[in-house]
Amino acid sequence: MPQLPPSLLGVTAFLLSKVGIAGRRRMGDRLRGHGIGLWDMAVLAALRDFGPASQRELGVRLGIDPSDLVAVMDTLVPLGLVERERDPEDRRRYRVAVSPAGRATLEASLREAGEARDELLAALDEDERASLHALLRKAYAGLEPRARA
Repeated sequence: MPQLPPSLLGVTAFLLSKVGIAGRRRMGDRLRGHGIGLWDMAVLAALRDFGPASQRELGVRLGIDPSDLVAVMDTLVPLGLVERERDPEDRRRYRVAVSPAGRATLEASLREAGEARDELLAALDEDERASLHALLRKAYAGLEPRARA
């Protein structure tokens, strides 16, 4: 098999992109088995971690466009993974909560995320994986204020 150009392999953004694409594919394949995608998993995680929220609050928290969030709800509601009701304080808004089935799906998805990570980073030992994760988290927090602890 022909080698990639060494100068290209010296470009961090290229490497991050290629590893990111591979990770997204692996996660996408695994999540499809649950009938969901990455944004669906993100919404389930936000609802589990922070509690019920309006669709608007979810969109702001996760940086999801309102029309894209409607599509996420169109996936999660029929699967019974979230419960969506009119907000009693403002009937124009929907209030969304994760259901027991949604919690179970999220837990299974997080386990599979660990398996996907292990496949993706098989060339690294556990300490290297932990270091890479910490560095990526730090780099992302520098770009995205919502990712700061």
